[in-house]
Amino acid sequence: MQKPSAISWLSKCGFSAAALLVACGVATAWVGKGLPLPAATVRDGTLLTLNRYVQEPVPDVVLLGSSLGFRLKEEYFATEGVRNLALAGGSPITGLEVVLHQSRLPRLVLVETNVLSRPPDENVIARYSRERGFAVELLRPIRASIAAYENWRHAPLTHAQVVAEMDRLLKEPASDFDNRIYVDRLAKMFDEDPTAALQVNVERLAGLLQKARERGVRVKLFELPYPGELQATRTVAATSRITHARFPDPEQWLPIEVDAGELRWLDGQHLDDRSAMLISRSIDGAIGRLLKSD
Repeated sequence: MQKPSAISWLSKCGFSAAALLVACGVATAWVGKGLPLPAATVRDGTLLTLNRYVQEPVPDVVLLGSSLGFRLKEEYFATEGVRNLALAGGSPITGLEVVLHQSRLPRLVLVETNVLSRPPDENVIARYSRERGFAVELLRPIRASIAAYENWRHAPLTHAQVVAEMDRLLKEPASDFDNRIYVDRLAKMFDEDPTAALQVNVERLAGLLQKARERGVRVKLFELPYPGELQATRTVAATSRITHARFPDPEQWLPIEVDAGELRWLDGQHLDDRSAMLISRSIDGAIGRLLKSD
């Protein structure tokens, strides 16, 4: 029996691989891009959040920010068409750059300003400032199969279930837990002067906000509260002072009307679920009024 030559074997492998890629390409056009893979890392979470934004219909409202704003989950909002693009470990400028690079824009953009000393992620901005190629999506059917399995294993709650859970939590008193060790640690970390980085990033933010308004987007800034011990730290105080000095008009800011005594922070800076729900409902009410006034 004659053994196949190495060239013949490689040719068959190459032909099979090419056929598989073509099949995947055809399947990509058929199955679409609806199922996101679950995130395994912070970087994954950033890319999944932004992939979902550029692949789906443009929402009415976009919320931008850092990991603090990330806690304001979309399902906490009764207003339809709210998309949270707050990036854990990131800057709101990254998300705003991505939004403004798209051909269609939301009606309203809300920007959390708590963390403006971090530089924007230029690699992420570059990734979403150009059209995504066909080759990048060739293996989408394989990834979609994995996504379907993971989404089946970890199916999200329905909106009715989320509302019921919110009502239950908000009827209960605020949690009573000791986070002193985290607050003390953060107070030391926040004892730095971020003025140089803040001034650069705040000016960049100002330029982006002007571009957004020129394209007909309504923009509001907002600050999430910290525990009292952190409000007086150099980092937090400098961020608030410089940001408000650059954007002095009260009409540019979205007030958050929540009793501070009802708020709790799991690790000293990130809101617990109940607190995030309270703030989300306050913002939700403001969103409704803003959209009606357009």
